Amino acid sequence: MNDSISNDNTELNLNTSSKEPILKFDFPGLKIGIAEYENGPTGCTVFYFPKGVKMASDIRGGAPGVIGENRTYADAICFAGGSLWGYEAITGVSAELLKWRNYSPNWMVIPLVSGAIIYDFGPRKNSVYPDKRIGREALKTAVEGKFPLGPQGAGISASVGKCLDFSYAEMAGQGGAFTRLGDTKILVFTVVNALGAIVNRDGEIVRGFLDRTNDERINAMEYVNKQKDEKNENLTTNTTLTLVVTNQKFDDYSLRQAGRQIHASMARAIQPFHAINDGDSLYIVSTQEIENKKIPLTSFGIVASEVAWDAVLNCYKE
Repeated sequence: MNDSISNDNTELNLNTSSKEPILKFDFPGLKIGIAEYENGPTGCTVFYFPKGVKMASDIRGGAPGVIGENRTYADAICFAGGSLWGYEAITGVSAELLKWRNYSPNWMVIPLVSGAIIYDFGPRKNSVYPDKRIGREALKTAVEGKFPLGPQGAGISASVGKCLDFSYAEMAGQGGAFTRLGDTKILVFTVVNALGAIVNRDGEIVRGFLDRTNDERINAMEYVNKQKDEKNENLTTNTTLTLVVTNQKFDDYSLRQAGRQIHASMARAIQPFHAINDGDSLYIVSTQEIENKKIPLTSFGIVASEVAWDAVLNCYKE
C-alpha cells in the first residue's frame, strides 16, 4: 500500500451524486445521503432522522469499529469506509447537525450520531479515508425515498469472500430492501465487506470464493483442509454493517431482541459470518409511529430477516 497518498497531501475529488441502481421506498422521515472521495475510492452513507428514533444495537464479530452502540436514541447513523480514520465522517455528521442547531451546546439538543466503519483498503493502494468534510456533505445532500445500491457511499470499495485468500475475493457494496405488512414498514440497509461469501436462497455461493483460473467457486471446507498448515495473512479486511428501520412501536428490550434475531439470521446469507476478523455491527431503529398487534416480535423478526437477506443479495449486481 502506498501510504504517501492520503487526505493531508492530496486534493480530494468529492462526489455526492448517486447512480443506478437505486432502491426506492416509501418511508417519510428518513433521509439518506452519500459522499465519496473518488481518489480512494472511499466514502460514507448517512441515515438522518429529523424527528429522531428509538435505537438498539447488536455488535458481533471479533473486530468491530463503532460509535454510540449503547445509546437508545439517535438523530442520525453514519456508515463509513477508512477503518478507524473513518470515525471522522461520523463526527462530521455531528458537526453539521451542531451547525443546523445554531451551535447550541444545550444538553437537550446535542445531536446523537451513532455509526460504524469498515476496513476498505484491501482493493486499493492509498490511505485516503472518509473525513469530517465527507460526513457533512453526505448529510447536507440527504434525500427521502432513495438508497444507492452496489459500490456507492460506504460500500464503494467493499469486497466479499476473503476468508480463503484475498485473491478469491470479489467487489460488493451496499444493499437495501423494503417491505410492508399492513401499516408496518421494514427497511434493511447493509454495507457488505465480509470475510465470508454471499449465499443465495438455494444455498449457492453467488459472490466471493472465486477461483479466477477456472471461473469456479471454491468449496471452503475443501480449501481449509488443504491449507490447514498455511497461515493466511489476508483476513483483516472485513465487516458487515447493517441498519434496520421500522415505524412499528417497540420497547427497548423488544427492539434489542429483534436486532439480535435479524443479525443472527444474516448468517444464512453470508458464510462464514461473525468471525474473529469480522466487525459485524447492526443498528435497529424505530420511529415509534404505529401499533401493530397483528405483528408480534418474533413474527416481525422473521419477516425482517428475509428483508435482510434480500438486502445482502442487492449489494452487488452481475
